[in-house]
Amino acid sequence: MGDQIISFLESFFGNARALIILIASAIPITEQRATIPLGIFWDMNPWLVGSLAFTGSLLPAPLLLLLYTKILALLARISWLNRLTRFIDEKIQKKARQFEKSSEAALIVFIAIPLPGTGIWTGSMVASLLGFSFRKSLLCVVLGALISAVVLTLAFSLIRYGVSFF
Repeated sequence: MGDQIISFLESFFGNARALIILIASAIPITEQRATIPLGIFWDMNPWLVGSLAFTGSLLPAPLLLLLYTKILALLARISWLNRLTRFIDEKIQKKARQFEKSSEAALIVFIAIPLPGTGIWTGSMVASLLGFSFRKSLLCVVLGALISAVVLTLAFSLIRYGVSFF
């Protein structure tokens, strides 16, 4: 699916690879996890790629943080989705009580870990469901995204260029 998104963006934007990295980083399936390796293997400057991916991944964050709870409230009005949203909310609230003191740090780490299903989109949902303030949520998202961008840029630069990168 990520390949199809990149192919579509290439056909739409042509050879504007920096723009492709920026836009694809804002899409939940690709985010930084796909765009940083892609840009580095396109022989773009690794730090430019990391910066573009970081910036692109943050583009939807404020909107996501503001809208997730409203979207869940709308979904709760649909009878068969109401049970699902209640189930999700109960599970998250139960886990939230266990991690009250370290929940911000856990959210930052969750967003920073470059695995499928983690990242800004999921992290924003978790922050909204945990009831974090907009400011606290945005700070966690920015820090997690920054850590992720640095880790991915360093890792894929080492893979691509070896120790000579440093």
